[in-house]
Amino acid sequence: MASPLPGSSPNSLPMTLRFYRRLSAAAVPLAPALIKRRLKQGKEDPARVGERRGMSADIRPDGPLVWIHGASVGEVLAAAALIERLRALNMRILLTSGTVTSAAIVAKRFPPDIIHQYVPYDSPRYVARFLDHWRPSLALFIESDLWPNLILSSAARRLPMVLINGRMSHRSFPRWRRINTTISALLGRFDICLAQSQVDADRFAALGSRNVITTGNLKLDVPAPPADAAKLERLMSVTRGRPIIVAASTHPGEEEMLLATHRALAGFFPSLLSVIVPRHPDRGEAIAREIAASGLQVALRSREQLPTATTDIYLADTMGELGLFYRLSPIVFMGGSLVPHGGQNPIEAIKLGASIVHGPHVFNFTDVYEALDNAGGARQADSEEALVKQLGQLLADPAARDKLAGASARVVEQLGGALERTLSALEPYLLQLRLEMGAASA
Repeated sequence: MASPLPGSSPNSLPMTLRFYRRLSAAAVPLAPALIKRRLKQGKEDPARVGERRGMSADIRPDGPLVWIHGASVGEVLAAAALIERLRALNMRILLTSGTVTSAAIVAKRFPPDIIHQYVPYDSPRYVARFLDHWRPSLALFIESDLWPNLILSSAARRLPMVLINGRMSHRSFPRWRRINTTISALLGRFDICLAQSQVDADRFAALGSRNVITTGNLKLDVPAPPADAAKLERLMSVTRGRPIIVAASTHPGEEEMLLATHRALAGFFPSLLSVIVPRHPDRGEAIAREIAASGLQVALRSREQLPTATTDIYLADTMGELGLFYRLSPIVFMGGSLVPHGGQNPIEAIKLGASIVHGPHVFNFTDVYEALDNAGGARQADSEEALVKQLGQLLADPAARDKLAGASARVVEQLGGALERTLSALEPYLLQLRLEMGAASA
């Protein structure tokens, strides 16, 4: 007989989760104030705040419904290829996320039949309302966005749950170990945990996951991001002949270093254009003021400006256009890595032929960057001086760029396959859903 799950009944939940459930239930009257504050901060869509309370104007489609949840943009995009394969099996998809930027990406990049909802605030009342309305048949949680009420309420309804593309960072692991009974009670609710790497698998197992399989990183199987052909041609026409560097998904503290790097490199490459794509476009105006204060000429894409011959920095403060800029430049610096954020995913840039440079802080993608660095598929710059040196060498040497891009493409190809392994692990659940679909149509 299988041993009971940790906290398999409400009364046997760890004290931390019982307290959390009571607190989150008691906090419901505070939701309007929270929503009002988040609306002012631009973190909520005023037309869709009801979804945060579990309400929806959308109607649940007939038949089995696969619910996929990811925290934000990175997780949602990681599921893109999986969603396409599930659609090919005629599965209906409900995709939830928690940020306005991720909702914008879904609207821009995903087929219109994908139902997107904001994940409800993690109150028992809102979660119950969400589950009552959507009645999902299978739940796939991406990486590690583990909301206790969402998980416990789903498990209480006997909803099959799978953690896909599971990641447990070196920062999160020791924190969770200190409250091991809490995380064990949550992870134990998942039927399977599909981990990105063996390190992640070992961490999930140590924290209480019952059935852990290493399937690899779905982000290695994401398709290259699209680009509007007319917009790309226009950008290429106004920048033709200029050396270009793209700094993708930058974070606070990095722009200052990138401006100093541009100034140093412009002494050797006078027509250099640096394109800065901030991770959060709403920082655009503040970054533009910083650029202007530094004495460099800036153009903002959010104002529909294009770079001119005198533009030093093109600030691409818009959503969903990285595919344009990866195609515009053969050299990409991946942001979030000069500051201790943990780095950003380089795979999309690599699939479009970019030569990758990154800083030392890439712990969110350790396996990927280690493989790239070891194979000569990326270059690391630990300081501003090193960044100037690495980017300068690539600007001056097309053969070095081609060698770097070729090595990185081979690494990505070798590390791929997570999509097929994930689908294989999900096959028993998908077979059951297909049988239900067949019975309903009979």
